[in-house]
Amino acid sequence: MLIDTHTHLDNQKYINDVDEVIQNAKAVGVEKFIIPAADPRDITRAVSLAQKYEDVYFAVGVHPIDIQKYNQKYLLDYITHEKCVAVGEIGLDYHYTKQTRQEQIKYFREQLLIAHEYDKPVIIHIREATQDSLDVLSDFIQQYPNTKGVLHCFNADERLLCLKDNFYYGIGGVITFKNAKKLINVFPKIPKDRVVIETDSPYLTPHPYRGSRNEPKYTTLVRDKIASLWNISTQEVEDITTKNATELFGI
Repeated sequence: MLIDTHTHLDNQKYINDVDEVIQNAKAVGVEKFIIPAADPRDITRAVSLAQKYEDVYFAVGVHPIDIQKYNQKYLLDYITHEKCVAVGEIGLDYHYTKQTRQEQIKYFREQLLIAHEYDKPVIIHIREATQDSLDVLSDFIQQYPNTKGVLHCFNADERLLCLKDNFYYGIGGVITFKNAKKLINVFPKIPKDRVVIETDSPYLTPHPYRGSRNEPKYTTLVRDKIASLWNISTQEVEDITTKNATELFGI
């Protein structure tokens, strides 16, 4: 059994065939799905899918590139829903929007605090913002030692490995890329009990399907690559990563 811990099934790219996408994933052993509803425009679709499918869950948060849409009421309206398993994806992204740095940091902290108040794990997005993200998370953990979550699409920055007592590391299609040397080199330093599998679909499609729409069924390709790096069977990878995801999200 596999769990796709990060799939944007609420994305418009699935608008016409999301049911088929879910069934195709189940056919290859993907049994559970978490939708990080990081854009307020998509939350109703995420909730609808979670209500329709027993094994689909969602998280609620505001993505850093959409931080100008931040509204605390948006989080509070959905965080107590029975299928809401986390706050996210939240974090810092300076690739396109460094001019909103202070605003991003402010609302990153606020969303972390809401997650703490409601005892939810967090799904963290970090892009070209490692040091600031590390500073925010380290300070928060010092205040709230029970903080837990996942560093989505782990960026292979070794500085983030110091968070391993509180955070899991999301590994997706990037690990199959031919140019993923940095991640390949850092990956063995992540404890096995801190790895979860994700696709970030419809983005970051694994090799050999790069350039096409990503889907949860491709978690099998991530699993296979991890198995080769750990030198264990694919079944063992499934057992380890499913246990990790279950413990983190309570599903």
